[in-house]
Amino acid sequence: MTPRILSVALVAVAVVEVVLPGRDLYHAGWFNVGIAALGIVAIVSGRRAVTNRRTHGLATIATGAGAAVATIAVVANGLFAPDNRTVVGAPGQQVRLDDARGVLRFPLVQRQGSSEAVAFDGPMLRSFVFKNVDRTVVAVEARDPRGARLTVTQPNGAAFLSPVLLMQQRQTIAGMNLPFDSFAVPAAHRVVKAVLFTPQQAALLRGTEGLEVPAVLFAVDDENDRPLPNAIVLCVNGQTVAAGGLLLRATVLDYPAVEVIAIPPPAVVALSALLAAGGMLWELASRRAAAGRSAP
Repeated sequence: MTPRILSVALVAVAVVEVVLPGRDLYHAGWFNVGIAALGIVAIVSGRRAVTNRRTHGLATIATGAGAAVATIAVVANGLFAPDNRTVVGAPGQQVRLDDARGVLRFPLVQRQGSSEAVAFDGPMLRSFVFKNVDRTVVAVEARDPRGARLTVTQPNGAAFLSPVLLMQQRQTIAGMNLPFDSFAVPAAHRVVKAVLFTPQQAALLRGTEGLEVPAVLFAVDDENDRPLPNAIVLCVNGQTVAAGGLLLRATVLDYPAVEVIAIPPPAVVALSALLAAGGMLWELASRRAAAGRSAP
């Protein structure tokens, strides 16, 4: 391959990683070794072309610089940037991202159960993209037997006073791997575990036959995590059930998490494209000028 073709190919790879971020291929060792090898070949072949006076020297240097910049950007992103990760936050929580030098701000849940996208506060020129990904959470309410609302806390959760369970843990029940979480009701000296069933899973449970709605299984313990008698109950989405001296309600919601994806710095990729394109245009203009001078 000529230096120009190699340079275009390397710049194209860098552009693709910015436009289509997050592919596992980008972090594969063999892939990055191959890109580094192509970059070296492009630079060496360009140097030879200049030495043998087959191309315009400055134009070839610019094209080779574009290839070198693209190679460094791609390989640095593939070998040293963090892998894709999903950040889960509670409504209203702010999560700091040190590597992106910014903060993710998670929105509050609206009354209708909808929510805005997660916002990022940080530098505009960054090497990360943020993709909002909906995941299922459970908003819970607790009342005493007379119907008075009780405060819900999450001692082990991301936000202590949040009534929204993020359901990040999993356990197996009847062969089904299910998300679960827990919360406390301090005024009633109760700890409640909540297990989430999808509509398809819930339809298989006794008492919910034919209902295509999600459901939450509540298990109420005392404040020392000792199970209470007859304190396990299934709550169909939006209903209120009684268990362990509490009235409990679960509302299953979609709430965004954020996938954080590292990319080659867009400004660096743009620079590599400008250098490669400028070198090729310069070479083309030089050849046309030389052809014009040699014409009779």
